[in-house]
Amino acid sequence: MSLNILIAEDEEITLKHLKYALEKEGYAVTGVKNGMDAFSKLEKEEFDILIADIKMPGMDGITLLGKVKDSYPGTDVIIITGFGSIESAVAAMKKGASDYITKPFNLDELSLKIKKIQEKKTLQKENIALKVSLEIGRDYPFIAKSRVIKRVVDVVNSITNSDCNVLLTGESGAGKGLIAKLIHYTGPRKAKPFLAVNCAIFTEELLASELFGHEKGAFTGAVAAKQGLIEIVNTGTLFLDEIAEMSTALQAKLLKVIEEKEFLRVGGIRQIKVDVRFIAATNQNINTLVSEGKFREDLFYRLNVMDIHIPPLRERREDIVPLSAHFLEKHYKKVNKKIHEFSKEAMDMLMAYNFPGNVRELENIIERAVILEKTSRIQPESLPQSIKLFQVETISPKKIKTLDEINKEYAEKVLEFVENNRAKAADLLGISRTSLWRILKK
Repeated sequence: MSLNILIAEDEEITLKHLKYALEKEGYAVTGVKNGMDAFSKLEKEEFDILIADIKMPGMDGITLLGKVKDSYPGTDVIIITGFGSIESAVAAMKKGASDYITKPFNLDELSLKIKKIQEKKTLQKENIALKVSLEIGRDYPFIAKSRVIKRVVDVVNSITNSDCNVLLTGESGAGKGLIAKLIHYTGPRKAKPFLAVNCAIFTEELLASELFGHEKGAFTGAVAAKQGLIEIVNTGTLFLDEIAEMSTALQAKLLKVIEEKEFLRVGGIRQIKVDVRFIAATNQNINTLVSEGKFREDLFYRLNVMDIHIPPLRERREDIVPLSAHFLEKHYKKVNKKIHEFSKEAMDMLMAYNFPGNVRELENIIERAVILEKTSRIQPESLPQSIKLFQVETISPKKIKTLDEINKEYAEKVLEFVENNRAKAADLLGISRTSLWRILKK
């Protein structure tokens, strides 16, 4: 983590000496001669540390400290004071300064204080990222038995040494999020944070705040500055699920991050520099969206350095048995039941089912069955009524239907079964209401 340091010191020789010494240690350093200029710089650019002399013309160090802590609490402040003014330094510490150093100062001592702040900042970012990562969850291992999924794994293995952006395509619930994690945790940033956001569940304003963060007072309710996921995940990977739901205005901001590695918080005027790998996913035909002007072509090419398609579960039925066994083991432990297998009839029903909600729907079905089952094995009676409604028609040249038609008919049957409750139907299918709406619209 490289630090961006601002020095406010009215003695020109001291300022030049400090700037030269800290730049030699690899820090990005900006120097100004008074508090007013320092605050002006802070309004335009983000700084990790401010080193300020306590006595300066125009605006002294204590006044500058108060303004910085109020407007930019993420910036740590080190106060410079004379040897006979320790009381002033202690007062500054009480007002929020991270540390102080006395004149004439020892550069090695200052370097140690900066490194201490750097370690604290790194730990804070890691803790925030870890907390969000744990909320996302890494609940189940990757299971690949079918040939088509093994091909996907082969592609992932081929880019383990690459840091390229990736676009994942495939139906909702097919496992794009899991593939995104697999790419990250086998790639060059595996020791860095991995965070994810579903672009479909936020309004444009909330998604902007979630991704880019916001400054204090940026909008009603913004009572304090907030870091966005792009800032938190710096040096790691950000997974943007349902990227096609992002507005073109936010697409433009995202493009700037990818191309220039910097962005503005909502309501901010300071550029924040980041280094992030992006993995995006969509269940829509993004080429069509590009041609219709609904998705920026330049952003598409920036994300689509590597395109990986995740096939739906109905095209990889060999995975149903091992996935079912895994989900059974995962969920029977939660309810303290001893259910270790499926009856032949129940498994036959699962193998014949079309799974419009893919792997996510399969897990929902198994979890429900474990809750209802009263014997030591999953019986057909514990499977949802929606599976029993499903019938595979005899195929004849005159009666072949497209997969879209089959999905629509099935979705309509489930919707009818739950008395047109779309939220409940989507939950049973293991898909979002937006995905259900698209299926019914086709």
